[in-house]
Amino acid sequence: MNRTYTREWYMNRIDAIRRIIPGCAISADIIAGFCTETEEEHQDTLSIMDYARYNFAYTFSYSERPGTLAARKYKDDVPEEVKARRLAEIFKKQQEDSLACLEDFVGKTVKVLIEGFSKKSDKEYRGRNDENAMVVFPVTATVKPGQYANVYVERCTSATLIGKIIE
Repeated sequence: MNRTYTREWYMNRIDAIRRIIPGCAISADIIAGFCTETEEEHQDTLSIMDYARYNFAYTFSYSERPGTLAARKYKDDVPEEVKARRLAEIFKKQQEDSLACLEDFVGKTVKVLIEGFSKKSDKEYRGRNDENAMVVFPVTATVKPGQYANVYVERCTSATLIGKIIE
């Protein structure tokens, strides 16, 4: 994919971020099955995920987009079933990492910017903490969207912190 940096340089950047900004959330965009991707390169992706422990990642299977450099220069030569398997492996690993990152918040109070009602209920608010983690908690009369609230995290899923407002 024409990366202009090495694995070592990237790992050093991850280390620097974690050293300079402890608790900083790190995310990534990951494409499975880019043209000519080998099984070894896919394993390299999985191992860098192990190293980075991304808080979240946007994962995609490569698909040719007309007019892009990749479409003009490279043949889409990774079979769809291989792309699907690799994407599933990436997705599974990211779910595990996301869950582990969010589990660190359970039992703690986080500051949340309330964005609005949750997708599932108008009896719950949703918002994000400083690490961009989604937080869901019961609506109270003391706060409203656009305000901050201190939320005690009681539990989590791989994508969401679940708690209650501390008043």
